[in-house]
Amino acid sequence: MSIFDKSLYLVTDRLLSLGRPIEFVVEEAVKGGVSIVQLREKDCSTLNFYEVAVKLKQCLRPYNVPLIINDRIDIALACDAEGLHIGQSDMPYSIARKLMGKNKIIGLSVENVEQAEQANLLDVDYIGASPVFSTPTKTDTAKALGLDGLRQIAKISRHPIVGIGGINIDNAKDIIDAGAEAIAVVSAIMSAEQPAKAAQELINRIKL
Repeated sequence: MSIFDKSLYLVTDRLLSLGRPIEFVVEEAVKGGVSIVQLREKDCSTLNFYEVAVKLKQCLRPYNVPLIINDRIDIALACDAEGLHIGQSDMPYSIARKLMGKNKIIGLSVENVEQAEQANLLDVDYIGASPVFSTPTKTDTAKALGLDGLRQIAKISRHPIVGIGGINIDNAKDIIDAGAEAIAVVSAIMSAEQPAKAAQELINRIKL
């Protein structure tokens, strides 16, 4: 299992970046304390996805911050990303691990206790409990877990938990208190006028 800091996990969304290049927002966020970045692209060509991935890889290297690719194992392999995040309907974990190698980070989304129990049988590096709260940034998700659902997953999971979905400065600490090791955010940083400041405020809140 890979050792890495996942306390403040940024998931990108170019539509929420206020017209700014993704790499600019990401670098500012890292300066503010983001410790891991997932590149999520749903509506662009493979070429564009790859080009952005390479730019982010170069941007993050000096900060020693891992780049995780969402869903697309071909992109992860092509840009030599540090990891891959998969969902319940994506590439099976066993195949992803075989292709990515034992030293890469692989995260798995879980939407309920049953999926978290199944994940206990896998050597994933973390699970993403999703969505904790309803969110407009990702519409193809299950019913919101709520804090009670997150607590139930935390009680049975043997893996570190990253909470994602509707998380912001006001509820970030609640996610940690409910048993998650880390929070993942999208609009709370991508749409912030000052991404570095937004990241620093989130870090300060969850590490109280």
